[in-house]
Amino acid sequence: MDMPDYDALNQRSQQAATARSAYWRRTRRLTAALLLAWFLISFVLIYFARQLSFDFFGWPFGFWVASQGALAVFCLIVAYYAWAMRRLDEQARADSKNG
Repeated sequence: MDMPDYDALNQRSQQAATARSAYWRRTRRLTAALLLAWFLISFVLIYFARQLSFDFFGWPFGFWVASQGALAVFCLIVAYYAWAMRRLDEQARADSKNG
């Protein structure tokens, strides 16, 4: 009976661990970037909306951002996150099949 090639098994295990680490690093970066966008829209832009006093589609900009703009941006953030995570998942799946 032949002995298993432990060096090859160890190398494949290390490659898989590196691929998982890269996947989670990209996932965390994406999440952090989108949370930063959410924070900027939720708190910073709305906080300073009164200083940005100009009409936007016939409404004061501060009112528009608080009532419509923030909601639209939140929906875009969720849609972009779903699209980007699907891409990352497919890439990770392809890498695991090839590796």
